[in-house]
Amino acid sequence: MGKATIIGLILGWFLMILSIALGGIEKLRIFVDVPSICIVIGGAIASVLVAYPIKSVLKTLGIIKITFTAQDQDVLETIMQIVSLSESARREGLLSLENRMEEIDNNFLATGLRMAVDGISPEVVEGIMNTEIDAVNSRHAYNQLLIANFGKYAPAFGMIGTLIGLVLMLADLDPDTIGSGMAVALLTTLYGAIISNLMLLPWADKLGFINANEIQTMEITLKGVIAIQSGENPRVIKQKLLMYLAPKDRPEDEEETN
Repeated sequence: MGKATIIGLILGWFLMILSIALGGIEKLRIFVDVPSICIVIGGAIASVLVAYPIKSVLKTLGIIKITFTAQDQDVLETIMQIVSLSESARREGLLSLENRMEEIDNNFLATGLRMAVDGISPEVVEGIMNTEIDAVNSRHAYNQLLIANFGKYAPAFGMIGTLIGLVLMLADLDPDTIGSGMAVALLTTLYGAIISNLMLLPWADKLGFINANEIQTMEITLKGVIAIQSGENPRVIKQKLLMYLAPKDRPEDEEETN
């Protein structure tokens, strides 16, 4: 998942630099203007600080890092682990799952099974696990909106920077420098568009994809825990959980569960 983010960024920057370089490699320096970069990035940060608590804004880099480091949730692996646990519970009883807790890396699954083993009613287990799913979904949606708002404000400050540049240029109009002055003024709009559409908004969309993937895995885990606690047949549990996958992603022996 993180590799796609890196590849996309490299490809996007490469195509833009290539298009500029094709017009003359010496023209690359025309597109570098530090004040323009500062007003776009600084302005977007200022707007987000107005809209959000400072402790949330300070987490921005950590949130963006997730788009580079997040791993795909292996839904099929989770399903097969749940089926294996259900087989143990079916053969040896629900309490036997205590001996398999150490092999479970999924904390959400482990928590649900511990509650089941402790004899907590299925309704309470389901309620607690649903509460955690809602909390995770809400937290991720908040982070996604934070990055999306950075992407929303960056182009606006790009336009503001362009307007400032035009005002300064027109206030001291010189026919000999009007071309270069206009070019510098337009750079902030360019920076705002690039930062928003190549980085911030795609990062927000990637966070949404990561969240959807994680929530789906958690929902499958919840269904599996309740099914195990209810003593359902492992073959039925497997068939039920595989319905979350597209037909092409289901194992070839799926028909054996029918």
